[in-house]
Amino acid sequence: MKTIMTSALALAVAAGAAHAGGIERSNNDYGFLFTRNDQLQLGFSHVMPELSGKYTPELTAAGGGEDSTGNMLTDYNNYSLAYKNDFTEKLSFGMYVNNPYGAGAEYTQGVYAGLTADWDSDQVALVGKYRVTDRVSVFAGARYVESQADIIIPDLLVRSSVGRNAQGLGAQAQALGAEAQALGAQAQAAGAAGDLATAQELGAQAQALGAEAQALGARAQALGAAAQDFGTSMEYNASGSRVGDWGAILGVAYEIPDIALRVALSWQSEINHTFSTSESIAGLGIDATGGDTKVIMPQAVALDFQSGIAPGTLLFGQVKWVEWSKWEVRTPEYEGVTGGNVTSFENDRTTWKLGVGRAFSDDLSGFVQVTYEAQNGDTVSRLAPRDGYVSLGVGGQYKMDNMTLRGGLEYAWIGEAEDASGVKFEDNTALGVGLSLTVDF
Repeated sequence: MKTIMTSALALAVAAGAAHAGGIERSNNDYGFLFTRNDQLQLGFSHVMPELSGKYTPELTAAGGGEDSTGNMLTDYNNYSLAYKNDFTEKLSFGMYVNNPYGAGAEYTQGVYAGLTADWDSDQVALVGKYRVTDRVSVFAGARYVESQADIIIPDLLVRSSVGRNAQGLGAQAQALGAEAQALGAQAQAAGAAGDLATAQELGAQAQALGAEAQALGARAQALGAAAQDFGTSMEYNASGSRVGDWGAILGVAYEIPDIALRVALSWQSEINHTFSTSESIAGLGIDATGGDTKVIMPQAVALDFQSGIAPGTLLFGQVKWVEWSKWEVRTPEYEGVTGGNVTSFENDRTTWKLGVGRAFSDDLSGFVQVTYEAQNGDTVSRLAPRDGYVSLGVGGQYKMDNMTLRGGLEYAWIGEAEDASGVKFEDNTALGVGLSLTVDF
C-alpha cells in the first residue's frame, strides 16, 4: 500500500494543466522524501492553454474592429529532476531541479496586440529529512531560484496610462495651488494683524507649495502633450537581467505506516529578487539601464495528506496557500511616467486538491483527482487574466523491475475574469500532459 500511495501522489502533480495562483508552474513534491530506497526521477509536462477575452465596444473600435484578444497564452514545457538518497535509516537527502515560475503572454489581435511578457525561472532545492520517531519526521533545506523577465507594452496602452497619469498630476497641482493660495491669504491676514513671524512662516509655506504645484503642473502638461503626440512611439520595452536568490524550506510530517497515513505541513519562505532593469519609451526620450526592480516571490504553506481507505486504494490531497498579494513588478521609469506598476496580483490564493489512487495489480495502478481554486472577483492582470479554476486529472503508472513509468492528463476550466479596461475573459480552458520515469537504486 505504501508504494502505491507515494507513486499515485507523485503522478498526481505530473500534468499541471492549471498551475496554482499567480505565475506558479511546478512544485517540489516533498512526499518524494518518504519513498523507499534511493531514487532518481525525471519528469516532463506540456501544457496547452486556450485563454482569450472580449474587448469592450470602445476598445474594439480603437483596435481596428477586432473584438477578441485571440489566444494570449503560449504553450509551454516543464522539466524536472528529483533525487533522493537514504544516508541512514533515519536521515535522508533530497534534491529537486525544476521550473517553479513562468509566464508567456502574447497578444496578437485588437488593441492589446503586441503586448508580450515572458518570465523564466529555474530552481534547485536541497532538503534533508530526519525521522525523529517511527511516526514523526522533520525536514528542512534551502532553494535557489533564478529568474529573468522581459515585457513589451504597445503604444496605445502606454499612451492611455500616461494620459491618465497626466490628468492625475494636473489635479494634484490644482489642489496644491489652491492650498498655496489659502496659505497666502492667511499670511496676509497675519501681517495685517501685526503678527509678522506667523506671516513670514505661512508665506514661506505658501511659496513652497506654489513651487511644488508649478512643478507638478509642468510635469502634467509635458506628459499630456506627449500622450497626444501620435507622431512618436510610446511602446514600452523592459528587460530584467537574470538574478538568483535563496529561500528556506521547513516541514514536519506525521505517519501511521500500517494504514499508509501521512500528514505533512511544509513552508517555503519568500524569495526577494532585485533585477537590474533596462527600460525604453522612445516617445518620452526614455532609454535607461541599471534601474533596480524589486520583486517578491511569495511564501507558501502546504498541507499534504494521504491515507489508505481500502485494500489497494489511497485517498490523497493538498491545501496550499500562497501570498501572491505581495507580488508586483514596479519598474522605476514606467512608474515615473504612468504612476503605476507593470503588473501585480490583488489577493493571496488557496488551492485545494483531492484524489484517489487505486492498484489494479502489483505492477499497474491509476489515479483520478480534482483541483479547485476559488474565484476572488479580482481585477486581473492582462498578463495572467484568470480568476480561479477547476481541473480534472487522470493517469496511471506501470512498474518494470526497478523502473516506474507514469503518465497523466489534466484538463482545466479556467475561471472567468475581467481586467482594468473591462475586457472579459470567459469560457477558457487548458490541457496538460505529463510523463515521468523513476529509477530505484
